[in-house]
Amino acid sequence: MRPEELQMLELAIPRDVFDKMLNQAADEAPMEACGILAGRCGRVGKLYKMKNSEHRCDHFMMEPKEQFAVAQDIRAASLEMLAVYHSHPATPARLSAEDIRLALTPEILYVIISLGGPGGPVVKGFALENGRIAEVPLRILEE
Repeated sequence: MRPEELQMLELAIPRDVFDKMLNQAADEAPMEACGILAGRCGRVGKLYKMKNSEHRCDHFMMEPKEQFAVAQDIRAASLEMLAVYHSHPATPARLSAEDIRLALTPEILYVIISLGGPGGPVVKGFALENGRIAEVPLRILEE
């Protein structure tokens, strides 16, 4: 992706999916929650809650077997993986150095749910390409 393409991205998330992400993050705190968002053309159609096999508050790891099953389901539904999301129970909604190091799929977005602020959850999306990070607008669809 060229730098200008990173700036044009947007992820549209239906309110019910957005609320499920927030609820999962709150329910699994103080452990990091994680999952996958799938859909078409930048619009999320399905959320896949994943298990954090690390059971840690500062790191997450998805089970390969579970990831494979989700990838098969996404393909069978003619969807595409749009984003990986995870929570930061006590830190800001930004990509950590470890998040960047482990972001191995450049064509998807990364969504961070921060529970660490005084004003309630903060959710931000990011694109990574060749070491460049761009914040991506998240549009919550009130349907």
